[in-house]
Parts: sequence; structure tokens; C-alpha cells
Amino acid sequence: MQQSDLSETPARAAARLSVAPMMDWTDRHCRYFHRVMSRHALLYTEMVTAPALVRGGALHLLDYNAEEHPVAVQLGGSDPGELAQATRLCAARGYDEVNLNVGCPSDRVQSGTFGAVLMKSPGLVADCVRAMQDAAGGVEVTVKCRIGVDDQEPGEVLPAFLDTMQAAGVRRMTIHARKAWLKGLSPKENREVPPLDYPLVQAMKRAFPDMHLSINGGIATLDEAEAQLAAGMDGVMIGRAAYHQPAEILLGADARIFGDDAAPMTPEAVARAMLPYIEAHLVAGGRLHEITRHMLGLFAGRPGARIWRRVLSEGAHRPGAGPELLETALAQCLAARAGAPPEGQARSA
Repeated sequence: MQQSDLSETPARAAARLSVAPMMDWTDRHCRYFHRVMSRHALLYTEMVTAPALVRGGALHLLDYNAEEHPVAVQLGGSDPGELAQATRLCAARGYDEVNLNVGCPSDRVQSGTFGAVLMKSPGLVADCVRAMQDAAGGVEVTVKCRIGVDDQEPGEVLPAFLDTMQAAGVRRMTIHARKAWLKGLSPKENREVPPLDYPLVQAMKRAFPDMHLSINGGIATLDEAEAQLAAGMDGVMIGRAAYHQPAEILLGADARIFGDDAAPMTPEAVARAMLPYIEAHLVAGGRLHEITRHMLGLFAGRPGARIWRRVLSEGAHRPGAGPELLETALAQCLAARAGAPPEGQARSA
């Protein structure tokens, strides 16, 4: 099934700015929190492996809140038939996009013969995406990749990889602008050590004008995101900065990236908006820290951030911790902010 006739789907429009799939971070509670801050950004699940869904029956990994739309699921795998079955499950759950991971460099992922190691097998990736498209029922299938792995020459490998993906019917991709080293570097080092090559990724957009290409890797501010869009990229994906400084990225994104003139929320309003969601989660048997661990950076870079983080970090794991802890953290944060000197002035000794 070719995807060239896809119209401007909600996910494609939202891909102008997306929050990267991040293992152990972008679960459904994190995504709900991010959605409170931005109505338009595209949100991704953590990577879900096709074997876990198809062989393990772990369908709970596909749970999400309806408010998260537009939301995409990222799959990991390398068996076309298994990925097709997993894609069918994802489409049935109503996801707006199914993304194939061809970028994760961890040893655990490599042992399953998927992730970044698949950059070495573009023909297999093409078989996978064709099978996924046939099973997707009209939901767009996309790919997230690196610029190359190990000793590959990115300037040669990346355009050939994109050409293969385009021939397989892929019309939207996200490119992490770093090479991945499959041996010798940890996943964390693979996000930091290999040099970024933004010009190469931008050149791919010029070489493949009919493809929707997003750039990922090292982008930490909306200024940088706007610069990438101005350079011709169709979209920007932000990872760690959106998690650790969510207000800095997401509260301004709707206006600056999507042209939405609605007044953005304040961090204080975001915290209060999370209270009904927290209460419902606790009533359902959940724990407070399962949500608040994603909210620790809400006031990052602002007065009161330290006490907000400390109150939640120390108290949310305790038995019986409830919404009142978040209200306490917010009150102490605001009190600290009220006592802070005006911006640009140092507190007197």
C-alpha cells in the first residue's frame, strides 16, 4: 500500500513540532501532562516492541488517554509479519501514526535485530514498512532513523536509505542528525558524543522535496526549532529538553510554531490542571509518583523550581500521597517566587 495519497492528517500537521519517543519517560502520564501544555505538538509513546505485543500479549502498552491526540506509537522490530500484526493492533487502538524505530542504539535493542542496526539492512526495513502499511488501514507509517551507524559514511548512506524508504511508500521520516556507534558507546553517549550534522539533514530535505522530513538531535529551545524550520525542514523533534524543561518548550510552542493566538497557560495553571487527572488516577489505584515524576521540571529555570522539585521528589512515593502534596509543592513554589528578586537583580547578601 503506497502512502503518496495521504492528505494533511492530524499527525502530519502536528509533526511541525513533536516530542521524541523516550524510553521510561514518555508514558501516558507524561504525554497527558505535555498535552495540557500544547494542544498541537505531536506526542510519541515510548518504543513498544512488536514481539511484546504479538508474542507477549502486552496490549496494556498501547493504553493512552483520548486527550493525547494527535498521538503516535513507535514500534521496534525487524520481522515484517510481526510488525504487521503489531501495526494492526495499534491502528485498532486509534493511534494517529505508527512509527518504526530505526535509530535506537542500545545493546538490548540490537540483540533483537532492530533499532539503529537496521540502518545496515535498508531492504529489510523496506519490507517491514510495506507490511506495516498493508496492515495500517490508512494510518500513516513513518520511520525514525540515524544518519548512519558505525563506519558508514552518512553522506552516502543516508540519501540511499531515504531513497529506499521513499520507494517503499514512506512519505514522512524523522532523522536524528547523529551517527550511532553500536559498539563502544552507551545509549546516553550515543545521544551526546557523535557530532551533529544538521547541514546533511537539511540537504536531504532539498534532495527529497516530496518527503516530509523532521530533524532531531540536540535541539533544546524554540529559537533553535524555528531556525530549523526556517532552514527548510518540515518539522522538528525535541527530546530531553521537552522533558526536563517542558514549560520552556511546550507553553510557547502553539503560538510560535503553530500560529495559535490563544493565550498560553502559566506553569501554575498547568499544575492545577493536572489535579483532576491525578485524582482520577489515584481513585483507579495508581500512585502519585507515577505522574509527578514527569512534572519535576515544570518550573525549571524559574524561582521556586528547587523547592517544587524537592517537595514532590521526597513525598510522592510515600504511601497515601495525594493531590494535596502537589498543592503544597505549588504553594511553597509560589511563596519562593514571591520572595525572589525581580529578574536581572541579585538578592542582597
